[in-house]
Amino acid sequence: MRARVGNIGPRGRAQRLRLGVVAIALGTLLVVLLIALGAGPGWVLGAFGPFFVGALGLIQARDGT
Repeated sequence: MRARVGNIGPRGRAQRLRLGVVAIALGTLLVVLLIALGAGPGWVLGAFGPFFVGALGLIQARDGT
């Protein structure tokens, strides 16, 4: 079994980690704001985008890809 080799360096990993954390934080803030304003479930579902981008950033930072 071969070990996986990352294709980004420490700077790229840190950049993706920051992107992931910021996107998750913005998604959380968006959901809280929408719920506080009484928005419908369809609007809250729109927060999927920031959470998806955040998850991708965190996974890429972890795996180094």
